[in-house]
Amino acid sequence: MPESSNDIPKGLRRPKKFFLWLATILVLAGGWAIHHYTGWNLYVIALASLSVVNFLFYGFDKLTAKFEKQRVPEIVLHALSLLGGFAGGWAGRAAFRHKTRKRSFLIVLILSTILHVGLLVWMANR
Repeated sequence: MPESSNDIPKGLRRPKKFFLWLATILVLAGGWAIHHYTGWNLYVIALASLSVVNFLFYGFDKLTAKFEKQRVPEIVLHALSLLGGFAGGWAGRAAFRHKTRKRSFLIVLILSTILHVGLLVWMANR
């Protein structure tokens, strides 16, 4: 454990801000790549991109938890799920057996799944 804030890399002194910016960059880059190579709807591209990033963040968080390193803040994982990365959240929970005991993660994933699957059904039927 670092003894002072000077021992922590500058980008990680504010982990929420760091991981939110990193997620934004990764989602936009992934979204651009998906858009460039497919003809998918922008909402579907957003869901796919957010899910991939959320899955990667779940895996990274599990890995860093084992080594007691800087963790991905829970609010970032929740935000990614609520914004549309719910599929990556479910996959990350299953693949890494991570955040399975925390009721808040289950609730957020259920709510975000209902919200976004509902939106997809609505979009398909209009």
